[in-house]
Amino acid sequence: MTHSEKRLYLIKELLSEQPQYRDMDIPDNAEEQKRLLRSLMNIRSPRPIGAEFLKIQDEYLSEEVEKKGVTDSNALPASSTNNRLVLWRGDITTLKIDAIVNAANSALRGCFVPCHSCVDNIIHSVSGIQLRLACDELMKEQGYDEPTGKAKITPAFNLPCSYVLHTVGPIVSGVLTKEHCKQLAGCYQSCLELASDKGLKSIAFCCISTGEFRFPQKKAAEIAVQTVTDFLQTDKRLEKVVFNVFKQEDYDIYKSLLG
Repeated sequence: MTHSEKRLYLIKELLSEQPQYRDMDIPDNAEEQKRLLRSLMNIRSPRPIGAEFLKIQDEYLSEEVEKKGVTDSNALPASSTNNRLVLWRGDITTLKIDAIVNAANSALRGCFVPCHSCVDNIIHSVSGIQLRLACDELMKEQGYDEPTGKAKITPAFNLPCSYVLHTVGPIVSGVLTKEHCKQLAGCYQSCLELASDKGLKSIAFCCISTGEFRFPQKKAAEIAVQTVTDFLQTDKRLEKVVFNVFKQEDYDIYKSLLG
């Protein structure tokens, strides 16, 4: 199969699972097809699917990652003040590293809103439907929603990293409180401890809670840098921590904090 044929196969298989969508017309435009495929992946509930689908999906998503280009974390320059810290502006789903951190919701099964711009949706879309299945298995075993400030680990499947750490950040609906700050610090601490305990050497953090969860960017960055710096003073197993940002504003904030 060609790359476009794989995309059409995946779309048709996912449409066939949904009686209300079985007669939907598939657009001819490649970008519209990609959007439709991602939407169908986003709304799919965590349930088993055939080995042939997964094989073709994995081939397709791996080809998509290659087309976007992969950034090797080993090639990123370290901070001038701490050679174990890195500031990088880019797409976290293109980063080759031991683990990336996903800012998840308390259900921990990914974002079900079609093509939503949150990092949770993007990570699940690039990883493939296995990531939701793995998260679902963890949550069924746990039996309750994931608490704020804790972390879980799963394989990364079709992402260029090896693992994904899922953490639920605080939601700031009004005035920022000390409890919000404590919870956010807990996210970073939990991820660092989990990564170190699993023997990982490198980890990349997204900007937890600063998007849909409305945590003020500057304060969030201060908590992130302080928590990571304090952790690395006593833990010698983690060799590299990447602060991944997407917006120029966040880059400037972290740049000022890291020197």
